[in-house]
Amino acid sequence: MKKNNPPVLGPDGKRKKINMSSLKRVLKMLFNYYPVLLPIILVCIVFAAITASVPAVFQQQVLQAIEKWITSGDWESAKQEIIPKIILLGSLYALSFIGVIVQSQLIAIITQGFLGKMRKTMFDGMQNLPIKYFDTHKHGDIMSFYTNDIDTLRQLVSQALPTILQASIVVISVFSIMLWYSIWMTLVVVFGVAMLFMVTRIVGGGSAKYFMKQQKSVAKTEGYVQEIMSGQKVVKVFCHEDKSREQFEKVNNELFEDSNRAHAYANCLGPINMNIGNILYVIIATVGGLFLLSKTPNFSISGLAFEISIIIPFLNMTKQFTGNVNQVSQQINAIVMGVAGAERIFALMDEIPETDEGYVTLVNAEYDENGNLRETEKRTRLWAWKHPHQADGTVTYTELKGEVTLNDVDFGYVEGKQVLHNVSVYANPGEKVAFVGATGAGKTTITNLINRFYDIADGKIRYDGININKIRKSDLRRSLGIVLQETNLFTGTVMDNIRYGRLDATDEECIEAAKLAGADDFITRLPNSYDTELVNNGSNLSQGQRQLIAIARAAVADPPVMILDEATSSIDTHTEAIVQRGMDKLMQGRTVFVIAHRLSTVKNSDVIMVLDQGRIIERGNHEKLIAEKGQYYQLYTGAFELE
Repeated sequence: MKKNNPPVLGPDGKRKKINMSSLKRVLKMLFNYYPVLLPIILVCIVFAAITASVPAVFQQQVLQAIEKWITSGDWESAKQEIIPKIILLGSLYALSFIGVIVQSQLIAIITQGFLGKMRKTMFDGMQNLPIKYFDTHKHGDIMSFYTNDIDTLRQLVSQALPTILQASIVVISVFSIMLWYSIWMTLVVVFGVAMLFMVTRIVGGGSAKYFMKQQKSVAKTEGYVQEIMSGQKVVKVFCHEDKSREQFEKVNNELFEDSNRAHAYANCLGPINMNIGNILYVIIATVGGLFLLSKTPNFSISGLAFEISIIIPFLNMTKQFTGNVNQVSQQINAIVMGVAGAERIFALMDEIPETDEGYVTLVNAEYDENGNLRETEKRTRLWAWKHPHQADGTVTYTELKGEVTLNDVDFGYVEGKQVLHNVSVYANPGEKVAFVGATGAGKTTITNLINRFYDIADGKIRYDGININKIRKSDLRRSLGIVLQETNLFTGTVMDNIRYGRLDATDEECIEAAKLAGADDFITRLPNSYDTELVNNGSNLSQGQRQLIAIARAAVADPPVMILDEATSSIDTHTEAIVQRGMDKLMQGRTVFVIAHRLSTVKNSDVIMVLDQGRIIERGNHEKLIAEKGQYYQLYTGAFELE
């Protein structure tokens, strides 16, 4: 038994209208992707619809021939007319069946291919979006593009559009045949269909508000379950199980009540429409019988008189007509929902990608016999900035040394709300620069600007004397190794996760990087050593072990500049000592930016910068800042007392 979907309502509670521009865009993409297959499907749909409608004409002719045979009793004469028409009728049904089979197979191929191309286009475009997009959009909403919205698009392409097209052709064909046979009988059918639409509108409208409540209740229930799952340890610690059950029972009951009312309406709609069709069938049979008995003159395009051979096909056409009208009405919501999903997908696809006006690139380099720097294909530990000069067509190479400077930088994530104020930082090659300060002081923001995850509002950032706006972003970021406070490990082996830092790294290089980071010891004790599978962001490892793998991943990239954002925050004191030795080796010869709350990890920095509300208020080495007895002194002595 089919159920009518609830009307799709907008924020104002009114039925949403179909965005024709989005629907046209979907159809245009379909034709562009499948310029040959799509016309074949359209032909199959039209062919199947017509071959499903035309038999009504031959039914009337067969019945007319049978009626003559019964009257005359001459089978030999009648069979020459009856048998060919029966064969033709069976052939039409067979052709209709073949057309539907071919159509359904091609639709399945096109739908899955189209969705696959859409997902690829979405994902490729998403990779080019700036970090700001992911910082300002919920990850759950982004995921829904690939699940809920794609599924509504699947229903639109594979079900709603073909069904509406085929059903509409059948309705038009059958309606034309009805008018050919009898306009009076056609008016009776139209009256019954009008009743069907009226009931659908009343019952469907009544269910709409409850379906809206149900959607809100579903979201509320899912949100509560997710919240309890993520906070299960807190629930257990504070013995909150009984209270959690009570709250879940409350939201679950709300969902039950809303769903019960919504589906009570929706489940009634199918049987009501079906019975209206049955009642209409009886009415047509009754009216046709009365017309025959009263010998009412027929009013038709064909000029045929009322006969039993007209009424019987009319009964079948009535079923066919009402059934297809019902199918069209059922698919309207699927189209609205599909177009709404397409609008969201197109909104993602139309997001402005990250711009990159940089033209200075990073290349492997070597010195020739004359001491001149030149580009080389082989991998060396020497990097250079390749700087093409458009004015004279020359190319110069500058050795990457790791000198990073920020001059009077201002920045705000949101216009009108400044985060950094007149910040200047000077990091000489090989220096270790540390940022300390309270949460929200702007420490991580500075490193985001060095990577060009965001662009500054004012000031200059230079890398080896080159404005970073001139450096291609991919090359800029390739020269910067980052270990974040929040560790992200991907599904795969430990070796795969370490190699993520440099995909062409050998197993030996990955193992050496793990040893450098102090991760080799625990990795070799895992069930399959470096081939141990990691799932669910490395949930089968401790937080400290996950962080060690992230550090090894940065080490194998062998970048000239390192950014350590709370890199040892999740490691215990004993493990930190092991990691620190590896980090000291990793940092040798590199410019390093360190962000840390543990002041013990920044003591040996060349320069320590204290930030407060986006301003650098103190700078100097550990001894100098302690001697000044300013904020750093207060932070350090407070931390020391706590330890």
